[in-house]
Amino acid sequence: MKRALISVSDKSGVLDLAKALHGQGLEIISTGGTAKLLSDNGVPVIGISDITGFPECLGGRVKTLQPKIHGGILANRQIPEHLVEAEELGIPMIDLVVVNLYPFKATILKPDVTMAAAIENIDIGGVTLIRAAGKNSDSVTLLTDPEDYAEFLELFSKDQLNDAFRKKMALKGFRHTAQYDTLISTYLAKELGDTELPEQLSFTYEKQQSLRYGENPHQKAAFYREVSLLDGRLSGAEQLHGKELSYNNIGDASAAIEMIREFSAPTVVALKHANPCGVGTADNIFAAYERAYKADPVSIFGGVVVLNREVDASTATEMKKIFLEIVIAPSYSEEALTLLKKKKNLRLLQLADIMKPVSVERYFHKKVDGGILIQEADLHRLDDEQFQVVTDKQPSEKEWADLKLAWTVVKHAKSNAIVVVKDGATQGVGAGQTSRIWAVDNALDRSTTSTEGAALASDAFFPFSDSVEKAQAAGVKAIIQPGGSVRDQDSIDACNQFGIAMVFTGMRHFKH
Repeated sequence: MKRALISVSDKSGVLDLAKALHGQGLEIISTGGTAKLLSDNGVPVIGISDITGFPECLGGRVKTLQPKIHGGILANRQIPEHLVEAEELGIPMIDLVVVNLYPFKATILKPDVTMAAAIENIDIGGVTLIRAAGKNSDSVTLLTDPEDYAEFLELFSKDQLNDAFRKKMALKGFRHTAQYDTLISTYLAKELGDTELPEQLSFTYEKQQSLRYGENPHQKAAFYREVSLLDGRLSGAEQLHGKELSYNNIGDASAAIEMIREFSAPTVVALKHANPCGVGTADNIFAAYERAYKADPVSIFGGVVVLNREVDASTATEMKKIFLEIVIAPSYSEEALTLLKKKKNLRLLQLADIMKPVSVERYFHKKVDGGILIQEADLHRLDDEQFQVVTDKQPSEKEWADLKLAWTVVKHAKSNAIVVVKDGATQGVGAGQTSRIWAVDNALDRSTTSTEGAALASDAFFPFSDSVEKAQAAGVKAIIQPGGSVRDQDSIDACNQFGIAMVFTGMRHFKH
């Protein structure tokens, strides 16, 4: 190794790296701000123009895009003709390329960024250098991440640089440019209002943490976060106490946060295996927790509880009485935190902006065998104008409140799903059933109190009147469902016969 090209935006550790390379006798070619930093600190630098014979121009937009640079990187040392031609053309070999890119991500994450500023931070030459060095990794070593400088120097100082390390760095470089291009296309699509499902679609995420295991101990797993502002997102939550989050914890916590955003009144949602098991709304968070707990005191054990108000001491005292995996809240009083921290393994997450409206993902994606399914997220919220009362009986004011709560909750339960609500709290949730009547049976059978006067929601239409008959037998007085079955009239007639109010929403909420 005789010659290195160093041109970085992130200058972390680059001075120490350059000093070490100079100490090993390498010539260093550099550009712009990097060259000035090295030169000012006593590291001899060969300017890029001294190699190319052409000045940096267009305000620095064009520096390294030149045959004498890329020829020195791309020349395959195993092909004699390459070396002969390079010598004839006066192209010096470049053995090490140290490059990272203009800070496009940092630029677009600024709240007041303009498109002009974003576009100016689209790197051209750096990406080309990375691709060239990565392509020729048999001969050239590429470094794009300051975290790799130490490992490189250790191997280099011991004369142990090898093909495996170069290939690993090349792969990292290509991942770096792949994410960079994805960020650019995603940003431009958002700014240009491109809402169509495109011909090609790329996603990019950054690793937040490795996990002990996945859904089961034999499965490896990690948590990756979106490359975006994290206010109000699970990946931006602060863990105040407890064990490290697991794969299943994160999945359940995500479902809990998604659901709590549906409510503005003080509300508590309890989940188990990504399904709601108890939801309560009230005038204060303590009463809301009591309702959520009493809705299903069995399933809440070992579950996730999310609140949309600060956890106070009285609520913490009640939560402390049972085993919970996770509590998520915008804040905790000092006394509440002291009480809950006595539970050694209880994971306490604080998400200050949990109720802040967030820019929702344009796409929801699900991996399937040999491909990926893409759909828009189900963002529909309650809309009174869409409700249609189709029975002789109109819902009372109390029944309307319970119907709306039931409809909000059923949207977040796995299909087939039925939710029974009474007095501002769920009474039973039947989720994930292969038969809708079984879901009705589950929701009613699991109700912890009398369902006389309760409201019932179904995530999809009733294909038969048997669900209405089951509900009537349990004392249900109001039903909300999408409608749309060819046998809707059977259900309407049954409701009229039993004096039950039925509301059609015109919108289905399957969740698989």
